[in-house]
Amino acid sequence: MFTAEETTAIALSLRVAALAVVCAAPFAVATAYILARWNFRGKILFDALVHLPLLMPPVLTGYVLLIVLGRQGAVGQWLEAWFGVTFAFRWTGAVMAAAIMAFPLFVRSVRLSIEAVPREIDEMSASLGARPWATFWQVILPLSFPGIAAGATLAFAKALGEFGATITFVSNIPGETQTIALAMHTLIQTPSGDDGIARLALVSLALALGALIASEWAVRRSVYRRQSE
Repeated sequence: MFTAEETTAIALSLRVAALAVVCAAPFAVATAYILARWNFRGKILFDALVHLPLLMPPVLTGYVLLIVLGRQGAVGQWLEAWFGVTFAFRWTGAVMAAAIMAFPLFVRSVRLSIEAVPREIDEMSASLGARPWATFWQVILPLSFPGIAAGATLAFAKALGEFGATITFVSNIPGETQTIALAMHTLIQTPSGDDGIARLALVSLALALGALIASEWAVRRSVYRRQSE
């Protein structure tokens, strides 16, 4: 049986990971489309900035978030004063940290899927009078669904296991910011925490496998529909 703290950590992890994927999805798809279809000066630098969270130590990413969005940070102070929104040491901050860390994986998966769509389709759609937005929404996006599903799965798994940026930005507060990874970190420092670690590890594995199976099912269903049309 799970303890109350473990149950809370599991529920919070699911909420944080799911919201991180939802928050990252529109930006990831838009960024992937820009990188896959647009040519502009500074594209290499933009691509590097998108993937920067993968290159930086997660603790450094969390520290940057704390400096920028903390209560004494320029942006964080403004958000709290004008909108009453606080990210540091709140579960909402855990969502932001997880979304940022998962963002590059999401973008890369969607970008590869969009690049696999022939550019001739864009040209054919334009020759028929379709606007670029309509082409993207009605043609490119449906054809890129397998990559979006795979990217969402990778992002969910990354968000679910995020540790460094989360603990630096929002700390390890039971019931508020303590996700599965942070709960396991706490249990490691507890002499009798082996059983709890084992339970949480099994839950993490089950959630990751479940997300992967759901993604594979969605991809196969999408391909089946496309072939049957």
